[in-house]
Amino acid sequence: MEMDYRSLADLDKSFVWHPFTQMSEWAEHDPIIIEEGLGCFIKDTQGRWYLDGVSSLWVNIFGHRKKEIDDAVKGQLDKIAHSTLLGLGGKPSILLAARLVALLGQTLKAETRQPLTRVFYSDNGSTAVEVALKMAFQYWLQKGVTGRNAFLSLNMAYHGDTLGAVAVGGVDIFHGTFKPLLFTTYKSPAPYCYRCALGLEKDSCKMACLMEMEKILQEHSGEIAAVIIEPKMQAAGGMIAAPEGFLSGVARLCTKYGVLLIADEIATGFGRTGQMFACCAEGVVPDIICLSKGLTGGYMPLAVTVATDEIYNAFLGEFSQMRQFFHGHSYTGNALGCAAALAVIDLFDKEDVLNRLRPKIEILNNWLKKLLRLSHVGDVRAAGFMAGIELVKNKETRQAYPTEDKMGWRVALDVRDKGVFLRPLGNCIVIMPPLSISEDNLRAMIGRTEQSIIKVTDPRPLTS
Repeated sequence: MEMDYRSLADLDKSFVWHPFTQMSEWAEHDPIIIEEGLGCFIKDTQGRWYLDGVSSLWVNIFGHRKKEIDDAVKGQLDKIAHSTLLGLGGKPSILLAARLVALLGQTLKAETRQPLTRVFYSDNGSTAVEVALKMAFQYWLQKGVTGRNAFLSLNMAYHGDTLGAVAVGGVDIFHGTFKPLLFTTYKSPAPYCYRCALGLEKDSCKMACLMEMEKILQEHSGEIAAVIIEPKMQAAGGMIAAPEGFLSGVARLCTKYGVLLIADEIATGFGRTGQMFACCAEGVVPDIICLSKGLTGGYMPLAVTVATDEIYNAFLGEFSQMRQFFHGHSYTGNALGCAAALAVIDLFDKEDVLNRLRPKIEILNNWLKKLLRLSHVGDVRAAGFMAGIELVKNKETRQAYPTEDKMGWRVALDVRDKGVFLRPLGNCIVIMPPLSISEDNLRAMIGRTEQSIIKVTDPRPLTS
């Protein structure tokens, strides 16, 4: 049924509750309503096109209406859209699991670590993390180790919005309300070098945040089932890029103190950091890895939690022992999602994605360095093709803009008028376009973003 814009907008305001949105403010403005996409652009119901500067919240890595993914989903739809994995196998899920294990084996290698070999399907990033947490907890129980009821995570971490994922999260504005509902976790300082929790400077701190993590493990490793981290980049926490060596340092501590390592690569996986997985950068092989977002190219809700044989084998036994993993979802291993994911993996080889991404990463990094000349750009952070620009009220003191100034949102709204859609994290402008964006479109996007930063913050170049 065709409806005009006004009718759609009124229905939206009457019935749709938007995520992470203050709905009283939403109701005061006319929303943008998207009805079409093509390549790295999205089109609203009034015919205006926008460059999708955040890949539809970090998922759409090959752009919209990618023929190979379209064809894969359509082809699968002609066979079957979904069947359960509870008591049945599914051809697409079997093929995808084998491809993922091979891909992880090719890209994540360490002589002293077991490969990731067992694929458990779920629906999204939060559920993939829930699976990993429950899996790690039950693993220790079935190894005969009791008392490992806690997890260690980073301050400013974000692992999703279900309660287990919230418990290991550390973004107070998202998670503080729910503290009475959460289980025990230990928090270690985030490697947020621009605003170091320990009051140190990056060039001389010798990664003291790792030392703080070790102190927690020294005292509590007998209580901790696993350490969970977002490798290389804490995305929703404010695009916090870890310094080189931090990730491998965490892995060494997990080995030293005998706790599992869970890598949440929901945001960083599938090329985002310039390598297939962020863990590749420092030769880390976790015990469990969580993948979603780019897994299906932004087409379908699908996630995987992949574990080692060591973990999988702890769940084996006689039926009467009830050692199986009691967890599952209605749409586990959805055939359409698996078909899309198989097409995505094919595209990485077919289009030589990672090599073709390198010059675009260089363009992005050069631009970020240039932005530091502006008096209200306090810090720029990047890991491959994901970046954050932290706006500050006073650059010399690093004073943040007050929340009520909504500075990040003001920049995003201004650049939206220039045909670029961005969604900030507070005062941090997030840059995360599709991997497939052309160099020309990338330059146009960052150029317009810079114009909006200048216009909204009215910075003056600092004098040397």
